[in-house]
Amino acid sequence: MPTYDALPRFFRDLKSLRSAELTAFYRAVRLLADGVDSRRFDPSLRVKRVQGSPGVWEMTWAPDGRATFHYGEEVRPGKAHIVWRRIGTHSILRTP
Repeated sequence: MPTYDALPRFFRDLKSLRSAELTAFYRAVRLLADGVDSRRFDPSLRVKRVQGSPGVWEMTWAPDGRATFHYGEEVRPGKAHIVWRRIGTHSILRTP
């Protein structure tokens, strides 16, 4: 199981989500966790690199729900560590 952290901006973004959006996001996170070490993700998440932002990845958790993250330094040897950056609509990709 990977470890994770989040930037302060992510927490501010998270507070603006409705309950149903949070549920959809947490469901997607469980799928993401299964593939984060191998970087083989469930196709429904449409995980890909964010153009113009080296090292930043995006995942789709709803039709217009996006979250960005980057890989951080391992906390537990051999396990990926992700750092959540932003969450919201497609518009977050302007400043991922």
